[in-house]
Amino acid sequence: MSNDHRISERLSRREALVAAGLLGAAGGAWALLRGGEARAAASAGSARAAAARCVLAPEMTEGPYYIDEHLVRRDITEGKAGTPLELQLTVEDASIRNATVEVWHCDAQGDYSGYDAAASGSPAAPPGGGGGGHATPTSSTTYLRGAQRTGRTGLAVFQTIYPGWYQGRTTHIHLKVHVGGKEVHTGQLFFKDSLNAAVYSIAPYSARGQPDITNASDSIYASGGARSLPAMRRKGSGYVGAIALGVKS
Repeated sequence: MSNDHRISERLSRREALVAAGLLGAAGGAWALLRGGEARAAASAGSARAAAARCVLAPEMTEGPYYIDEHLVRRDITEGKAGTPLELQLTVEDASIRNATVEVWHCDAQGDYSGYDAAASGSPAAPPGGGGGGHATPTSSTTYLRGAQRTGRTGLAVFQTIYPGWYQGRTTHIHLKVHVGGKEVHTGQLFFKDSLNAAVYSIAPYSARGQPDITNASDSIYASGGARSLPAMRRKGSGYVGAIALGVKS
């Protein structure tokens, strides 16, 4: 794609550990999440999130399928079939300019790029419910992964598809926020069970049926998932999901 390019600096795990100190709050790093409807601005195609509620939510595991090699691009679908989803993620902090928001999630069949063993033709084993550790990539695919730089409004917009599900986890999207080469937030976005059920009743998701885990039975969702639900609205044949990330820097 013409808008694909590599971020010049690599964001190391060592920098992430340093950044955790910036977010420390009585035993862990915390970020302020604020859900809200997104309003499209008349100029430059920008959007802002209107506050619906303002709460503190804990950091969440990055899971085993994070790859520390980021593609800066708005459209991350790479032709993957699925219900269209536009993510509008706003980083809110008066002191932050040009943050990098990064997202990754599985496709309609529950596979992550980089772990689909494309070369051998056999899918990677599902990560299960624990989400700990880091799995070694099995392929060079990059679908449904990407990063965006925020501007003065703090907005990052991604064109993707509604995420699928895999055994042992409820539906989710992973995200990170980086500022000045430091990782300042790691989290996951979730969706209402009723919306998941509706999306998964149609192709290409219907081939896998309904997930074996609901939000209430997901161990990671229990750590703040109810406060990490984007505000959702219909847009054509798909959806727009908007949430504001009030990162403490």
